[in-house]
Order: sequence, then structure tokens, then C-alpha cells
Amino acid sequence: MTVTQALVEEKYRRYHKRINDALGGCFAATTPATLYAPARYILEGKGKRIRPFLTLLASEAVSGSSENALKVALAVEVLHNFTLMHDDIMDEAELRHNRPTVHREWNANVAILSGDMMIAYAYELALQADTSRHAELIHILNHANITICEGQALDMELEEKQDATIADYLDMISKKTGRLISAALEAGGVVADATPAEVESLVLFGERIGRAFQIQDDYLDIMAEEGKSGKMPGGDVINGKKTYLLLRSLELTSGADHELLHSIYMNKGIGKERVPDVRAIYERCGVLEETAGLINRDTEEALTALESLPHAEGRDYLRGFANILMKRDF
Repeated sequence: MTVTQALVEEKYRRYHKRINDALGGCFAATTPATLYAPARYILEGKGKRIRPFLTLLASEAVSGSSENALKVALAVEVLHNFTLMHDDIMDEAELRHNRPTVHREWNANVAILSGDMMIAYAYELALQADTSRHAELIHILNHANITICEGQALDMELEEKQDATIADYLDMISKKTGRLISAALEAGGVVADATPAEVESLVLFGERIGRAFQIQDDYLDIMAEEGKSGKMPGGDVINGKKTYLLLRSLELTSGADHELLHSIYMNKGIGKERVPDVRAIYERCGVLEETAGLINRDTEEALTALESLPHAEGRDYLRGFANILMKRDF
């Protein structure tokens, strides 16, 4: 059968409901209320469920079925939400999905403790999967968890760094964002009894699509229309975030353009009214075109990695979902 974009979108809607329904059964304990209620609360947010959907698709690309992969997909999503809960504390964020963050709704101590519990709960879910490869699954989740923490530490260090490079930035995003995406796919493959070569293909797909997804985030931040992404256009520039675009354009510019970008880098931001000036510099120096090229190359490498997976229909759904992700304008 031909897997069209409409079929991928329909499957995503169906699986989104399947994942949400299953997440609704997590953290059923009622006491202590301050431990379990925050975990339920964050899972009730309007998450896109990209990672657990990738876990289910990876399983189908290997074995043709995702029946055994649901618990693992839930484990990945619970782990992801623990990182969001703790990130929000560190970022002093007020809102997530247009609702107060957990530490605002309760307090920071509650958010820390509830997040800690969610890590253990994620492992428990993975251990409930019908597979003989539990040790591998736990290793994948552990490795992802440690790597995400490394990425968050690198992100905090990057904020203070006066000589940050593109290599520093790419290392940070591969750990902070990319690893959980590749782990979601890797775990889906393992629970479907993938061979080492098949697991390797899924990991490579995840690494490339994860990097492309994050760099595209930087690109959309300055290029998206107001209100589309739910964020203020140019928010990264306003906050002085060291993104791929900023770091690369510092290498490509000179004179007044370079001085303006350098002031954003050193002063950790710029006024909202200067965002169009920065966008104009990005257009002039060619960084937008170059970034689009990098996103496309990563996406192509990701799609090529799928070719060795055994189940054609599952493979096509993975390819279709990757294309939807990379053409997003949200």
C-alpha cells in the first residue's frame, strides 16, 4: 500500500489518543497527593507525543506490530515529562502548554520530588513490556537520562561561555534533545526484537532527525509568523540564546552586522524592536539558506538510514512522519 501524508496524519491522531488514554491510567495512586497529582497534571498537558509515537512506529518498522511497544512508549513519554518538569524549575518558566508549570501550580520542592518519582515509574513501565530484553531497555533509558542531564548542564554552561562554538552547540543539542528521540526509536526496535544492525539504523535515523528538528526550531524561531509556534517570533534573539543561527552568522559577518550580533551574544539579548534587524542580517549573510541546507541534509541522511528496516509499511510511516515533522510550521 502507498502510505500518504493523510494516512500518516490519521495514524498519528489515532495513536495520539491511544498514548493519551494509556497515560491517563498512570499515577493512579491518590496519596501522597503532592507526589502523584503533579505527575498526572503534567501528562494532562497538550503534549504532541512525538517520542512515544516514534517508539510505536519503530516497533512496527521492525516487526509489523506495536502491541508490545506501548509500555515502552509510555516509559519514554514519562521520562520526557520528568525532564520538562525539572527544566521548567531551572528556567523559572511560568507556563507550559498555556497552563501554569508544576512548580507554579504547587512549588519547586513538589516539582523536584514528583519528577524524581517519574524516573523510577518510567523504568517500571519498561519492565512491564512483553520482551526478554529488559536489560537493554533499562540501559537505553538510563543512557538517555544521563545524556539529557549532560545536555542540560552543557546548555547552562553555554549560556555563560564567552567563546562558544558551533561544535559546542551541536554537542549540546544532540544530548539535550537528540538523545531522547534516538532512544525512543532504539527502545521501539529492541522491544520488537531488532537485530543490532536494525537498532543502529533506528538510532542513526533518530540522531539525524533529532538534530534537524532542533536546528529547525532555531530557524522557525526567527522565521515563523506571529502566533504560529505559540512563541514570540525572535524569542531566541531577544533572550540572547546561543543558537546555530547566531553562532554561524557571527562567523559569516563583519562590520556593523557583526557588532550587533556580538552585542546580543555578550549582553545576553536585545530589545524586541531590533528582531527585524537581526533577521535582515541573517538573510544578508546567507545563514538562513545554509541552515535550511543543513536541515535538509540531516533529514535525507535520516531517511536513508530507514532503508535497511525489514517491514515496508512501518518504514514508510516512519518516513512519512519524519517528512511531516520537518515541514511543520508550528
